Amino acid sequence: MTPLRIRNRDARLLWLTLQGLASAPTGALDVLEVIKKLGFVQLDSIQVVSRAHHHILWSRNNNYREPMLDRLLAKDRGIFEHFTHDASVLPMEFLPMWERQFRRKREQMSRAGWWKNLPDEAAREAIKGRIRDEGALSTHAFDTKVEGPKEMWSRPPHKLALDFMWYTGELATCHRVNFNKFYDLGERVFPALPHECGLEDGAQVDWLCRAALDRMGFGAPGDVQRFWDAVGSDEVRGWIARNERELVPVEVETAAGEWVKGFAPADIEARLAGLGSATSRLRILNPFDPVIRDRNRLARLFGFEYRVEMFVPAAKRIWGYYVFPILEGDRFVGRIEIKADRKAGVLKVIGFWPEPGVKWPDSRREKLAAELDRMRRFIGVERVEWSV
Repeated sequence: MTPLRIRNRDARLLWLTLQGLASAPTGALDVLEVIKKLGFVQLDSIQVVSRAHHHILWSRNNNYREPMLDRLLAKDRGIFEHFTHDASVLPMEFLPMWERQFRRKREQMSRAGWWKNLPDEAAREAIKGRIRDEGALSTHAFDTKVEGPKEMWSRPPHKLALDFMWYTGELATCHRVNFNKFYDLGERVFPALPHECGLEDGAQVDWLCRAALDRMGFGAPGDVQRFWDAVGSDEVRGWIARNERELVPVEVETAAGEWVKGFAPADIEARLAGLGSATSRLRILNPFDPVIRDRNRLARLFGFEYRVEMFVPAAKRIWGYYVFPILEGDRFVGRIEIKADRKAGVLKVIGFWPEPGVKWPDSRREKLAAELDRMRRFIGVERVEWSV
């Protein structure tokens, strides 16, 4: 079959549409529906402005407020926490398709060298016993210490045990308080324990690959593998081979004018024909936003080179500690470093860099000012203050 060619502008617009960023972030809000459409939302503890998971949801709908996600997790049980490429929340209805990921994580954690100090089964059962008797507990309820030299990422034995059992599904996040995770027994959080869901492994692989491609619109095998990070590269290739008749081969134009081979769902032509135009709204996106996360796809489609520099020594940073990409319509027009000082009631702008070749007339600066003001109101501070 002759590959379907997708021009760069259409590719960008389709990707942003599927990820909820092509339309204005207004209107009625259904938080769970937003998460279903995205597939998952990454969690992160850093709160320079707002934690990543809250910022990601707010970027899709400015009516979102932080307690909404907490309620969905702790009271409604509409979502659960586990690991995609990183800690994330996923719709609870995805649990049957996630059983293999619990199993994969058990196998990976069992092999990982830094689990060599994992408490034995009897010690882990004692921790579960406390949770069974006392109710959900955080790591602060335990007092074991790291023995020997304390290295980066060193964890006390109880934390290793809690995390191991969380990865395997024996424990689950019940709720959070100030982002501190409270662990409860899996059977008290999940509607069924992951290993009891009954969906065959092959069916899970099929769902994961289809769901990833559906949310991307098009991609290479590596794109599909990286979306959930819950299937292996060989499993993706096998899935493509088995389903090649219903997949459409495509060539996608990059921002540099090159053509990259991939594949798309059977309805790709209808999806492209149904595209509208991107909103002219300017958005400040989180560094962990799904559109930003896959740096290879980001660079190919938008010509936007980006990296997270919070773990880079200050002297070696190109931009800054926590720099936010600025999206306008269907292209990235700059970067901004902002920080909330909640005690002073200020959202501080401490760095601003237009993208090369992008002009910033007054009209664009007014859009940025409006976005900063919306963000100020979202996090509950009184004013925006520029120091650059």
